Amino acid sequence: MTIAADISPAASVTAERAARRARRRRRIDRAAPPLELVGLGWLIPLLRLATGDGARAQGKELWRQLGVPLAAVAIFLAAWGWLAPKVQTSLGLLPGPVEVWIQAKYLWADHGAERAKERAFVLRQEQRNADILATNPGAQVRMRPYTGKPTFIDQIVTSLQTVFAGFFFATIVAVPLGILCGLFASFNAAINPLVQIFKPVSPLAWLPIVTMVVSALYVSDNPLLPKSFLVSAITVTLCSLWPTLINTAVGVASIDKDLINVNRVLRLSWSKKIFRLVLPSSLPLIFTGLRLSLGVGWMVLIAAEMLAQNPGLGKFIWDEFQNGSSASLAKIMVAVLTIGLVGFVLDRVMLALQSAFTHAATR
Repeated sequence: MTIAADISPAASVTAERAARRARRRRRIDRAAPPLELVGLGWLIPLLRLATGDGARAQGKELWRQLGVPLAAVAIFLAAWGWLAPKVQTSLGLLPGPVEVWIQAKYLWADHGAERAKERAFVLRQEQRNADILATNPGAQVRMRPYTGKPTFIDQIVTSLQTVFAGFFFATIVAVPLGILCGLFASFNAAINPLVQIFKPVSPLAWLPIVTMVVSALYVSDNPLLPKSFLVSAITVTLCSLWPTLINTAVGVASIDKDLINVNRVLRLSWSKKIFRLVLPSSLPLIFTGLRLSLGVGWMVLIAAEMLAQNPGLGKFIWDEFQNGSSASLAKIMVAVLTIGLVGFVLDRVMLALQSAFTHAATR
């Protein structure tokens, strides 16, 4: 009895530790899909190492998910830094990673300085208005908008606003048309020739037409949106709606026939058929089209901004190219890397939305 009494507490402690480890592993398993979705899957091996899982297996997984990508980036940066001084351009030597990083910090500091000027401008107006009202309470005062130069960060925000506007317009046109194409073969046969004709048209071909049409139709003394914004957004719409339209049509057309038979038996209304059967079943392919459309729209937008000189990252690149200073090429490369990083983040966001909507639709 004495030996059993001595063993029991130790066994209970061991069992409690095992239960805690099991609970931690379950929490890690639940956290794994969201972390992988946002590109942080390399945290999973680290968390599993902390729970006492096999160090060798988790070390290999960590190397695969984090070590290999970091090694590839390091090799790329080393090759870039070695080759850059050997390339002479009209704007000087090709900048290496260090020069590009220096210009990135300069652009960020320039944004901070411009925002400080804006705050000082607003404060001066507020003080002036306060002084006027102190002497004449009935006076009318107004605040003038700050008209300083747009910074690199401002150009990024402008491009994002434009691409989301164009993507939104493309989505509300492409998804309904894709559903109709998938449900009705005759409608698909009517639309398909137009899709095949307009799908390969370059944004550089659409841009002059869109510019002239917007200039002719959008005439107002006090426009709600700038013409340059509309031109870029409509160009993005015309070039990015095709992947969503095609994938939506394919997704709707490939719905399980049993679901269609269920709809006939239950005699669901048109709206219930669309929202309860068609959309949930075709969501994966619809979101694949949306991801492709957003990527196409982002690429199209930069070209449109460069050609039309509309505000955004494309105009920033063109202005720096025309500027021709010794730092211009490094700033252009900062913009190129920014375009790539923003495109990656947009794709991750769409992938996360796809996972969330698909999960909600299947519940």
